[in-house]
Amino acid sequence: MSKTLKEIAQQLRAANKKVQLIYAFNGTGKTRLSREFKELIAPKTDTEDALQSALTQKKILYYSAFTEDLFYWDNDLQLDAEPKLKIHTNAFTRWVLEEQGQDQNITTIFQHYTNEKLTPHFSSDFSAVSFSFERGNYEQESNIKISKGEESNFIWSVFHSLIEQMISELNIAEASERSTDAFNNLEYVFIDDPVSSLDENHLIELAVNLAGSIKSSQSDLKFIVTTHSPLFYNVLHNELDLSKNGKKEGCYLLECFEDGTFDLNVKYGDSNKSFSYHLHIKQTLEQAITENKVEKYHFTLLRNLYEKTASFLGYPKWAELLPDDKQLYLSRIINFTSHSTLSNEAIAEPTPAEKAMVKLLLDHLKDNYGFWQQVGNE
Repeated sequence: MSKTLKEIAQQLRAANKKVQLIYAFNGTGKTRLSREFKELIAPKTDTEDALQSALTQKKILYYSAFTEDLFYWDNDLQLDAEPKLKIHTNAFTRWVLEEQGQDQNITTIFQHYTNEKLTPHFSSDFSAVSFSFERGNYEQESNIKISKGEESNFIWSVFHSLIEQMISELNIAEASERSTDAFNNLEYVFIDDPVSSLDENHLIELAVNLAGSIKSSQSDLKFIVTTHSPLFYNVLHNELDLSKNGKKEGCYLLECFEDGTFDLNVKYGDSNKSFSYHLHIKQTLEQAITENKVEKYHFTLLRNLYEKTASFLGYPKWAELLPDDKQLYLSRIINFTSHSTLSNEAIAEPTPAEKAMVKLLLDHLKDNYGFWQQVGNE
């Protein structure tokens, strides 16, 4: 039965599980769900600035696109010499940076996921951070502006350091024996898709590390993790071993319907066993074609399906699975799925001919590469 995101947030809270793992396609509503859940656990009030700014009052810690908004660039437009990443401080960033002095640990985590020569430099009051690149032979390229992916990795490193400290404190059973009372009221950690800019090796490593942190938690703290990555989902699922009576629990598929409602379906096993990610993509494409509702993002799904099929069959490049005029089809798909900096307006909505191409390429994949297809009434 379809629900609103508020109702799904209530469903997650009522489940009362230590870990709940959710898979959803990009654009389905994961980040909006994190906001709905935060509002459910700790609704804003008119006196929030006065009463809720203290860390000790916080009930939920969440990482999402909104977390990244706490960090923004000062590009030094007048001199173009000293760009820096500004930190819009809140109770959590103040605690991890100012009170706990975790800047070196953050640097270590960040360099682990990016490059050991890429070094962040915090200002004395932790209100900004600049970056340099060590080139060897004591040469240093200072005040560089890092990529969007590296920026996301840096922000996750701050959050990851905070999680480690928080779990460590709450693992001390007697509140009076903790070094801080900052987390005594914390009930939930909501992590929304931290892997958008990681390669597969680091994605797996992040999933293993996050699972290790969650498993080390001995308190009543509860974790909700959402992702669009089937690989990240699978690694977390298997590392956390969410088993009871032979079944995997706490795993879901979040779906969004045309009328703007949602559903959260319980799934058992990883993505390959529970919701067969590649078959889900295939079904989504078939539905869009049948209803004549092919949009730009369906080209991304089509490419994803080709990539997964090619990987499974051992082809070095997914384009090798395309029909005879491979370059023509490849160019068109790349045009719609490119992550370039062009604005959305640079690529128009698919034409009728391009929509027909999606059907042609999907049928080609199904007819030639071993997809089972129902015949007659069987």
